[in-house]
Amino acid sequence: MSNPELLIEPVSSPGILAAKLLLPFGSADDPAETRGAHDLLASLLSRGCGRHNHVDLADLVEGCGAGLRCDAQEDALVLSLRCTVEDAEQLLPLLAQMVRSPRLEPGQVALERSLTIQALQRQREDPFHCATTGWRQLTYGNGGYGHDPMGIAEELDDLDREALLPLAERLARASSVLALAGSVPPQIIDTIGSLEDFRDWPEGSGNDRSGRRPYAEAVGTETIQLEAMDTEQVVLMLGQATLGHGHPDELALRLLQCHLGVGMSSLLFQRLREDHGVAYDVAAHFPALAGPAPFVLMASSVEERSELALDLLLNIWDELSEQPLSEAALELARAKYIGQLAQGLQTCSQRAERRVQLKAQRLPDDHDQRCVRALAELTPTDVLHAAQRWLREPRLSLCGTSAALKQLERRWDRRDAA
Repeated sequence: MSNPELLIEPVSSPGILAAKLLLPFGSADDPAETRGAHDLLASLLSRGCGRHNHVDLADLVEGCGAGLRCDAQEDALVLSLRCTVEDAEQLLPLLAQMVRSPRLEPGQVALERSLTIQALQRQREDPFHCATTGWRQLTYGNGGYGHDPMGIAEELDDLDREALLPLAERLARASSVLALAGSVPPQIIDTIGSLEDFRDWPEGSGNDRSGRRPYAEAVGTETIQLEAMDTEQVVLMLGQATLGHGHPDELALRLLQCHLGVGMSSLLFQRLREDHGVAYDVAAHFPALAGPAPFVLMASSVEERSELALDLLLNIWDELSEQPLSEAALELARAKYIGQLAQGLQTCSQRAERRVQLKAQRLPDDHDQRCVRALAELTPTDVLHAAQRWLREPRLSLCGTSAALKQLERRWDRRDAA
């Protein structure tokens, strides 16, 4: 098998090509005390590589009307290129150069580090972000999933080129996956193999995650996290760490997420907004991660109605493990699930990213199609049993005024004591 492994996804498009190169190192691999290192590295990969400094690289890419970037996710770095088929042969080598010869110029390191710290400081003013940060720390502790991919501002202060070099040097030796989607010329496989920057690429180790820290580590027994903020709303996040993408129970939890949080017919929207009018925003969060993904219910409410909002969230959470969905609710969740899949595969870029994600997580290329076929076999009892296995020990993160937090903490303590 070549490295990177090449995947082709033909899509009818007006001469547009999307490329995604996935490297199996994300923010969950951030070394201890340097959380945010991979996100900083990602921002620098497109700021100069090979023969191109940051100005030359920007001129080359933007001169072709193309887009080039790198994003740090929890489980991976994803390099993205969007261009015309005519420019592909000229621009595709940049993906290889970003991996094999990033420049990491000290001035660019300092600039990107400063911009990241500023962004993190702005996020501290967002109650949703503060509640999310608190929930991560409460649930995953010092583990790989315990921090935002952007990192911790205080730990970024001392990150310099020397600290990033070991992370950059291992990128080319990883088992990587390259997907091309769109108007893919038939000769593209031979073309990539003949390009100088893709030749003699080191073989992947196949052992890329052997040194990864645990996803959750040093997690205490606390079940509630409070973040006081002078704000007019209270943000509530209730949930727990569950399972990884591809687990046999994932489809059942995915249907519950659709039932709870997708669209205005969802249970959260109906119960908290339509029936009781206690929430500005509601959502159910369940990302597709390699490790134990969070399954979280979120809501924001005015202080005066926040205790009722919490009561409703707790009632909904308990119902998941106590009573099965009706056939009508399950059928609607199936339809929403299929709709979510379709929405996530509308563009060439989305299709390419899905292909590399499935390959990196060792799932079959037709995983989504298999899930759709399995929908009809899932019964309300199956979904109930999955909820009973995975949704029995929630943790709560709150952000709001001190007075509201004290009131909600007392309500949570009564639940714990019951």
